[in-house]
This record gives sequence, structure tokens and C-alpha cells, in this order.
Amino acid sequence: MAGKKWYRLDNAGKLYPSIASTRRSTVFRLSAKISQQVDQVQLQKALDRTIVRFPYYQVNLKRGLFWYYFEEVTHLPQVRPETHYPCMFLRIRQAKTFPFRILYHNRYIHLEMSHSIADGNGALIFLKTLLVTYFQLKEGVKCSSLSGAMDIEEVADGEEYEDAFVRYYQKGAPTIKRPPAALDFPFELMEKGKYSFLTGTSPIDHVKVQAKAHGCTVTQLMSAIYFMAIQDYIKDPQYSEAKMREGRIVLNLPVDLRQIFPSKTMKNFFVSLTPAIDLRLGTYTLEEIIDYLKGYMQQHVSKKNLRQYVNRNVKNERHPIIRILPLPLKNMVMPFIYVWFGERVYTSSISNLGLVKLPAEIEDFVDDIEFYPAPSETNKIKMCLSAYKDKVYLCFGRTTENTEIEMHFFRRMIKMGIPVKMETNLNQTGTEGVN
Repeated sequence: MAGKKWYRLDNAGKLYPSIASTRRSTVFRLSAKISQQVDQVQLQKALDRTIVRFPYYQVNLKRGLFWYYFEEVTHLPQVRPETHYPCMFLRIRQAKTFPFRILYHNRYIHLEMSHSIADGNGALIFLKTLLVTYFQLKEGVKCSSLSGAMDIEEVADGEEYEDAFVRYYQKGAPTIKRPPAALDFPFELMEKGKYSFLTGTSPIDHVKVQAKAHGCTVTQLMSAIYFMAIQDYIKDPQYSEAKMREGRIVLNLPVDLRQIFPSKTMKNFFVSLTPAIDLRLGTYTLEEIIDYLKGYMQQHVSKKNLRQYVNRNVKNERHPIIRILPLPLKNMVMPFIYVWFGERVYTSSISNLGLVKLPAEIEDFVDDIEFYPAPSETNKIKMCLSAYKDKVYLCFGRTTENTEIEMHFFRRMIKMGIPVKMETNLNQTGTEGVN
């Protein structure tokens, strides 16, 4: 290791290498659909140039006595054609494996990233930079503004690989307590390694009109519709024999902490809020859920409240028992801790990447930007949102064959006057399709 730079995993990232498996890969995806067939040679050249600007991503995972760490490497990641299901298990514990992969298929460029190294914010900046570099090489494009991409001629700022959780930890401040367990979907899992996407694409203007009409944000509107879709499924007499009883429906709603606590970190820096409705109190209307979410977000998205989540994360990492456990024992214990204190407390998740903007000079070359969640064994269905140009992409990822929740969701949108075009990565015979 002499002479090689190494990087600590951030507070959130430390968990993921220990819990990753074929059913819970902890790998999420960002996809760019471009206007022409992907040029593999130029894409590789673009990646070779881009990765140098992100030295904290040009790393391999190494084992320490108590924690994993990332070590810089000199070899370069290689682009690969997409041949398997999306977001598959990334064997980052194996030698010479990068914590991300770049795949291509027809007109698609996919960035699949392990949560051990970054969150959606870091992944998006990396993908933007790769796209800018690719079109500079392929089309000779020169961008007057990078729109959030990195200048590959610059040297990385040390703050880009800081653990922002530790920076904003406040010793002695209170923490958030673990909420009670939530309802989970009663659907059977697909075979290991299989993962399905169902994406709905809608005009952004139609979505904004409905959000404005209800006096809420797009995230709040989509979250409310998701709550309603799950309630629709439970209340439907057709499913009265289903195991999913009435009770607490909880959504995991990740919040990018950079909007509250300034940081340039390209690692993980988010916490998960857990809005909930309890069907034992009765049936909810859309308006009731929206009003609840507006109040919930106003109360919870504040510096003081979010500080409690940061403090909880750091305190958990620094717990004396956790700290002294050797890494092999951590690998045995962490999956149980993650399920018990993490996935069991929510029914599903909804993550919003927001409106993606690219430099004006390359916008005509990029048709879509989509965001897909990592597969999970416990939370069988998850949802991600992204917006680009005039469209909103509503991407469901699932480890079950059942599509009833998604169908209830899109039916709700259509009834509200929001057109939806649906696509899946599987065709009707269950083999790989769209992507």
C-alpha cells in the first residue's frame, strides 16, 4: 500500500459492502439515451479522460481490520456492453473491481454505481462529465457552461471526498429514534439476479399543473399518489385474501443534505425521512395525504431536525461495540442491523433526482435521463423520479413479478389527466427487452 492514496468510506457508505448480495446489490443506475448509436471506442476514451478527474472513484475496495477502505489504482475501468439484468451485484470485494460500471446498449449509456462510493448526486455529476467528454470527442462540441459537470482539466478538490456526515456531526445533540416496523408487500420474490424495471414517462407540464393545483411540490404529489396506490391495492376487494393487512404504510424519502449543509462531497450525503399513513385510522383521500406531506416536510426538512439524523448516523458508527467488531464479524452482523433498523421500518421508497440540466450544446444529443433504484430483498418495489427537458421519468424497480402497485399508481395519474407512456426492460416472455 506504500505510496498509494487511500480513502475512507463515508458514514453511509461503510454499511453497503457488508450488506451487498445478489438480492440486495446496493447498485443503482443512471441512464442516458442518446440520439445515435453509442460509439464504444469514443465512450472508452471519454471514460479514460473522465476518471482522472475523479481519483476517489478510480479505486478498489480493500479490507482493513475493522472497516473497508478504498485504495487508488492505476488501471482504468473498461466500458462493457450490457448483457445482464440491470443493477446486478457488483463484486467490489474482489480484486481489481471498481465500485461502478459503465455499460452501453444501442443508444443507451448506463452508469451503475455502488452506494458504498456515492449517492445520486455524485453519480449524476460523474455521468454529466462523462457525457460532456464523450460529445467533445465524438462531435467536437465545446460547452460554454458545464451545467454541473466537472472540468476534467481541473484537479479534484479535497472537499469532494470528505465525509460530510462527520463534518456536520454535533456532539451532544439529540438523535432520531427508530420508528416502528411498517407493512411490507406480500409478493413472492423473483429468482436471484433477476430485476425488473417499469418506467412511466409523462409530460412535465402536466405534472406541474397538478402539483400547482394541489399547492404542493412534484415530490409531494408523487409521494401522495404512491401512498394512494398502495392503499388502493390493500382496499381492493379482489385482494382481500392478500397477506398485506391494514396498518402503517411508510415511504423512505431520501433527502440530499447538501441543500441544508453546504458540501462539495461526491460521496454519500443523504438521510431518509419516513412519512407514514396508518390505514387502521380509516381510508385517506389524496387531499388528506398531500396536506399531511406538506406539513411533514415543513417540519422535518430543517437544519435542526436533519442534524438529528446526521448525529444518529455518526453515533451508530461510533458505538463502542460496532467499532471494536473485527470486519469479518461486521460482515455477519450488518445485514441483520440493516434490515431491522433500516428496511423493516418502511414499505417502499421514492427518490427524486430532480430536474437534470445538461450544457445547452449537448442537449440535442441526449434524449432521456433516467434514474433507477437498487434492488432489495425486503423492499420488493422501489421508485425513482427524474426530469429532463419536457419529461418526467417515473421508474419502478422490483424484485417481484407482481405489478399491481405500479398499475394502481399509473391509473391514478391517468385519472388526474396526466398522460403516461409505459415501458419495461422485460418483454412479455420475461427476457430482456427495452433497455
